[in-house]
Amino acid sequence: MREQKKTTSFQNGLIWFGAGVSIAEILTGTYFAPLGFAKGLAAILIGHVIGCAMFFFSGLIGGRTRKSAMESVKLSFGGKGGLIFAALNVLQLVGWTAIMIYDGAAAIDGIFPGHAWVWCLVIGALILLWIAIGITNLGPVNQIAMAALFILTIVMCRVIFAKGSVWSVAPTSGLSFGAAIELAVAMPLSWLPLISDYTREAEKPFAATMASTLVYGGVSTWMYIIGMGAALLTGGGNIAVIMVKAGLGIAALIILILSTVTTTFLDAWSAGISTESLWSKLSGKNVAMIATVIGIVLAILFPMDDITDFLYLIGSVFAPMIAVQIADYFILKKADSADRDWDVRNLIVWVIGFILYRLLMKVDLPVGSTLPDMAVTMVILLIALPKTKKAKN
Repeated sequence: MREQKKTTSFQNGLIWFGAGVSIAEILTGTYFAPLGFAKGLAAILIGHVIGCAMFFFSGLIGGRTRKSAMESVKLSFGGKGGLIFAALNVLQLVGWTAIMIYDGAAAIDGIFPGHAWVWCLVIGALILLWIAIGITNLGPVNQIAMAALFILTIVMCRVIFAKGSVWSVAPTSGLSFGAAIELAVAMPLSWLPLISDYTREAEKPFAATMASTLVYGGVSTWMYIIGMGAALLTGGGNIAVIMVKAGLGIAALIILILSTVTTTFLDAWSAGISTESLWSKLSGKNVAMIATVIGIVLAILFPMDDITDFLYLIGSVFAPMIAVQIADYFILKKADSADRDWDVRNLIVWVIGFILYRLLMKVDLPVGSTLPDMAVTMVILLIALPKTKKAKN
């Protein structure tokens, strides 16, 4: 049997460049405007350093073990224990599908006012078409969409920062520095259940993981800064105002629809693939379509202008999860639970970490909740009774 061709570090970097160039990242950046540009920039940078460090370790585990993200989670939590996180990942991806459809429709409606729900249906229908075509036939289309959105961000940068007025906007109340850090951490955290799906196929796992981390971290930071600058310039979070000022009309409509469809397609498709790991008899393609329909309904029925609670929920789930994995794999070197159903010890430690994160959210810590939560979670795991390995004959 011929060995499957491995991916290069450059190819992995391109994948995460496309993931970082996203309307969702720009819109999340608008939340930082109350801090003012200087403090907002500091929170974005600190948060991305923390989040991308966890992103890196997650990808490295998958790259070295040659296992997908959900399979690498089983190393620390057991075969059935890992399914808990697969299920949570499916829920996260369905949530992102709804949010992306809502964000795309809202942005388009800001340029061409009418009925946002119509744009939800248009975007959703195109996503369903993309799923029907299949992922293997969409590579060039996705690359064109990412390139178009990338060009749009450059145009937006020129409009936002040309006059320099955003630098002098005074901070306002409404967001603490620690909470802002958590918003920056949450986006890289949301990709933890996916990165190993790519680094496991890399020729050089360390180099590919590092390239993925640096590229995604840099591009995501840039998107956040664009969003923050747009909010400071316009006094709100509507990036459509920036597009109008840039003289973009039909071009903006095409770019927004295409980029939203191609990016959201990946969320829906991954939801289907992750579901297959839970129930092998299910068709990932059919589940992806169901996830899209659910996303359309949620986007039409519920306002999603503020997704901070959703991002914090992602942090509370995946921060203690990766803390357990890092300690188990890199420090204890006992990530050997894939052959058993449950690793009760690690699951209990994760639950403690989850509860601790939710409690820390109520405390305004200058460094946010993630770092203290991970530190305590790892310490608890390290002082817990070591796992006993089965005796080998």
